[in-house]
Amino acid sequence: MKLAVAGKGGVGKTTLCSLLAMTYAHEGKNVIAIDADPDANLASALGISPEEAEQIVPIVELKALIEERTGAKPGTTGGFFKLNPRVDDIPDRFSLKKDNVRLMVMGSVKGGGSGCACPESALLRSLMSHLLVGRTDVVVMDMEAGLEHLARGTAKAVDAFLIVVEPGLRSVQTAESIKRLAGDLDVPHTFVVGSKTSNDGDRAFIRENLPEFEILGFINRNPEIEEADRKGVGIFESSPIAAREVKTIKDNLEMQLNPT
Repeated sequence: MKLAVAGKGGVGKTTLCSLLAMTYAHEGKNVIAIDADPDANLASALGISPEEAEQIVPIVELKALIEERTGAKPGTTGGFFKLNPRVDDIPDRFSLKKDNVRLMVMGSVKGGGSGCACPESALLRSLMSHLLVGRTDVVVMDMEAGLEHLARGTAKAVDAFLIVVEPGLRSVQTAESIKRLAGDLDVPHTFVVGSKTSNDGDRAFIRENLPEFEILGFINRNPEIEEADRKGVGIFESSPIAAREVKTIKDNLEMQLNPT
C-alpha cells in the first residue's frame, strides 16, 4: 500500500499519517513513514523523542551524499548532474526506526522549490520513485498541499491520495485543489478523511460541501490527541479512540481499492 496524505496546513495530516503507519506496523507490516511537509513534525506524532528526532538528518541536507550521487554541488541550478542517481541504500541508512516503522524526513529545497532543476530535487525524486516502485514496504507520505515532491510518473505508483479536511470552507477549497493536482498526476484514487469534527453538524458540513468525494471516515476532535501533542508522545498509544477510528478508515480504504 502506497499512500499520500495531503491537505491544508493544520488540518490533521500528521495525525492521520502517524496513526496509519502505526496501524499497519501493528499488523506486522514494514512501514516507511515519509515526512515531506516543510513543517516536519511526524516524528513527534509517532512518539519519537526530541532527542531521537535530532538524529534524523533531512535528505536535502545530506550535501556530501547529494554531490556524490548526482555529481553536482547542492545549491546549484542548471549545469550537468545525474537525473537518476543511486538511492536504494538511502532508506535504511538515513531513517530512524520505531517498531516496524522507518521514519524519513525529506526537507525543503531552498531557492526554487522541490521542482527546481537542481541536484537536491533529482535525488528526492529518484528516492520517491524508489520508495513507491522499488520497495514492498507500506509507504505513508505526509505531503504538503502542493505535492511538489511527486513527479507525474512517480505519482502513478501511489495507490491513493487521502485528503484531510476539517469543517471549514478553506479546507474544502484546498481539497478540491489537491484533487485537481492529483488528477493532473494521473493518480487513480482520491479520498477524503474528515478531521477535527466535534458533532454531526461538522460531519454533515464536510459531506455536503464535498459531494463528489468518497469519505472514508472521520477522526473526531479528541482531548487525547491534543494531550499527546502537548506531551510530545505517540498518538497511537495515547488515544485508543483515534486508533480505532483510523483502523476503520484503513479498512474502508482497502475495501474501496479491493472491492472483491
